[in-house]
Amino acid sequence: MGSAPALSIDGLKVRRGRIAVVRDVTLSVQAGTCTGLLGLNGAGKSTLLSCVAGLLPAESGTVSLNGEDLTRQPRWTRCARGLVLVPAGRQLFASLTVHDNLLVGAHVQRSRSEREGLLAQAYDFFPVLRDKRHQRAAELSGGQQQMLAIARGLMAQPKALLLDEPSEGLAPLIVEQVFEAIAAMKRAGSLAILLAEQNAGATEICDSVVVLKDGVIADTVITAGTSGDVAGVVFG
Repeated sequence: MGSAPALSIDGLKVRRGRIAVVRDVTLSVQAGTCTGLLGLNGAGKSTLLSCVAGLLPAESGTVSLNGEDLTRQPRWTRCARGLVLVPAGRQLFASLTVHDNLLVGAHVQRSRSEREGLLAQAYDFFPVLRDKRHQRAAELSGGQQQMLAIARGLMAQPKALLLDEPSEGLAPLIVEQVFEAIAAMKRAGSLAILLAEQNAGATEICDSVVVLKDGVIADTVITAGTSGDVAGVVFG
């Protein structure tokens, strides 16, 4: 693992209307690691990820991927460079099959062999999707839909993957399965993952955790395996 981070966020400030929802946020994620971004509803997690992905403009600060400044680039350019957001709410194409939803995620890939390789990888991380590849997304359970949303993000061949509340609304057993898949993605070694969550259990798969409160990073950065301590910082 190199010392230079894959994803760098430096001094980011984001407004929604007149309100500065994110203020002076600085963090970085190396390839092959997962950084948890924990906070309550309204802490600014989704706003931060949306800005990093190019859905919202930054008032100040920078977003860089492998040393390339993407701060002023549109979202489709960021995606093509390898900065991919899996948004909260899944946002699948309900009438399309699992297979076709995945192919939509590979729109930046032009080679058929690349697409086939990415499909095989997605099915390896989420085997249940292989079994259901001919079913419409609307027919899947909530957990399977979340797996499909993440797998679709992988189809864009990201260098940095932004995951916004992947455990939201899922039963504990399904949350565990989703987190296990994210951990496997991290262990593959080339992907930088920024995981926004309220669920303190996410710390078990993170290499480091940053707590966001009222749009700013709290002073404490907690390493993996300390979910009880994180819960105290977030909810205390």
